Amino acid sequence: MNTEQNEPRPTNNEINPKPTSYPTAEESMEVKPDWDMSNYRAADKLRGKVALITGGDSGIGRAVALAFAMEGADVAILYQTNAGDAAVVGQAVEAQGRKFLAIQCDVRSATECREAVRRTYHELGGFNILVNNAAYQMGYENFETIPEENIHRTFDTNIKGYFFMAQAAIPFMKEGDYIINTGSIVGLLGHPHQLDYSSTKGAIHTFTKGLAAYLGKKKIRVNAVLPGPIWTPLIPGTMLKEDLKKFGEDTHLGRPGQPEELAPAYVYFASQDGSYATGALLEVTGGMPKAG
Repeated sequence: MNTEQNEPRPTNNEINPKPTSYPTAEESMEVKPDWDMSNYRAADKLRGKVALITGGDSGIGRAVALAFAMEGADVAILYQTNAGDAAVVGQAVEAQGRKFLAIQCDVRSATECREAVRRTYHELGGFNILVNNAAYQMGYENFETIPEENIHRTFDTNIKGYFFMAQAAIPFMKEGDYIINTGSIVGLLGHPHQLDYSSTKGAIHTFTKGLAAYLGKKKIRVNAVLPGPIWTPLIPGTMLKEDLKKFGEDTHLGRPGQPEELAPAYVYFASQDGSYATGALLEVTGGMPKAG
């Protein structure tokens, strides 16, 4: 679903989202997210860097992996189930002449997180950028009936996983390296059908600011990108039909965003362009929520 520069992006009706089973493979989606960075103009901003991106096989993580490779970084991604999606990312990264490593990993395990960081460091020859992006969500009509096991899964993946990855990464990082977390606008606004998910995203925002303060003396910067409604495989596989039907319509731009539109925010934080930004929460939301 390539979009030429300056052409209108698709609206929700044009995407026509239909519910799918979870987990949804990006390659199986009827209308695939726009992630190929065809509108992006790279400037060698990450030459010589090594980046590790959790949840890098699809959606936002996939676009970030390609953007980083276009900027000159070697890239490792973590994925949980979709090896086919991960292979697609590998082809795109290697087409940029960069090294690529795909690691199957459950970020809910501190042991697996440590092993993933160790492999990245040794197999790609360094470690400079951690992007915490892996996430789990599920929509529920009634808060009172959210299953206990799903609450644990959401918190274990979305915030504990960020803790585990940061703990594993910091010993390999040095002055001038970066941690970028994926928050969400619902972490600021809340969501009536995603209380567990939005709560974890609020925790990620606080985690970002606290970790930035902790790592300030080491000159390791920590920031977060806060997406609004972005069209990824997570959306049709997890949202209630009523929320999916109006996905992205309550923004100033009146449409969902695409992963390609979000990836440059991660490049900003990972490069010298963001050299004075730490503890920052950067909203990329299409103007959400729309007033009135």
